[in-house]
Amino acid sequence: MDEGLRSELSKQGVFTTTLQELSNWSRRNSMWPLNFGLACCAIEMIAASMARFDIARFGAEVFRPSPRQADLMIVAGTVTKKMAPLVVRLYNQMPEPKYVIAMGACAISGGPFKQGYNVLKGIDRYLPVDIHIPGCPPRPEALLHGLIELQKKIAAQPLTGEERPRHLRTDAPGEFPVPAYGPYDLQPPHNPDLWRPPVVVRGQPA
Repeated sequence: MDEGLRSELSKQGVFTTTLQELSNWSRRNSMWPLNFGLACCAIEMIAASMARFDIARFGAEVFRPSPRQADLMIVAGTVTKKMAPLVVRLYNQMPEPKYVIAMGACAISGGPFKQGYNVLKGIDRYLPVDIHIPGCPPRPEALLHGLIELQKKIAAQPLTGEERPRHLRTDAPGEFPVPAYGPYDLQPPHNPDLWRPPVVVRGQPA
């Protein structure tokens, strides 16, 4: 529709939009985070929901205690290998469309515990992460910024075509395999459909 005509109609109290804009507007302004935390980043996440920072201004104040009522998983803190299968299981129980924010260095890469035998080196090895928030721990303002960036990402998603979101693709999985506790490590150590170790090309010896 011509922008001039749209402007004139709005002056008369008639607002026009597209189905895509309406769908994205409703999704980005009504995200319900899952109410759980893993480590010290969860304290910053809790602070973001308090009156000083007020995450409710962005339509994400309804922290749900059940994954079946949530559509945003904020992985806040260190993901140990003992906890990783449970995090994946919670994600699988969330209805589509659903999103993941990796909050803090530990959730992104293992952080200061990266060399530990019991810490997962990034939740993106098992789950598709939409937004990464660096920091140790990131402040509540950083979480709000990550939430705004996720809203921008949702607002730009088309309903058709190759760039449509995962929940509109019949070939995209809605659930991901839950790793099992092996004798020495998680089995499998990562989801090969989501993450592959980088290829290191070493120079030829002189």
